[in-house]
Amino acid sequence: MGRKQQQEENYLERIPMQPEGLGWSADAEGMVTLEVENKGIMNRIAQKLLKKPKISYIHLDEIGSFVWPLIDGQRSIMDMGEPLEAHFGEKAQPTYDRLAQFFRILESYGFVQWKNG
Repeated sequence: MGRKQQQEENYLERIPMQPEGLGWSADAEGMVTLEVENKGIMNRIAQKLLKKPKISYIHLDEIGSFVWPLIDGQRSIMDMGEPLEAHFGEKAQPTYDRLAQFFRILESYGFVQWKNG
């Protein structure tokens, strides 16, 4: 097994958690919106001077909206693949590449934390 493939498999074994303080809601169709409070001195200055919002709303796509409620601090990324495939079928393919990319994006914005890490 190559090093890159092993790293990908290890990543899929990680258990994501929703960060405390990150609000979210789902509309009637199940589409999820994350509610991110813009904190810190620079954000407060931008809010006053540039009329930037105190809360930013991040709208997830259809697949992200399905996956977000599955983030419970118990399931690994790998565990989320089966319900994703059952719900979306071919549209979810390549399932584990999609999940890995989704969680890398969430991680880059601080929208996900990792259990035991």
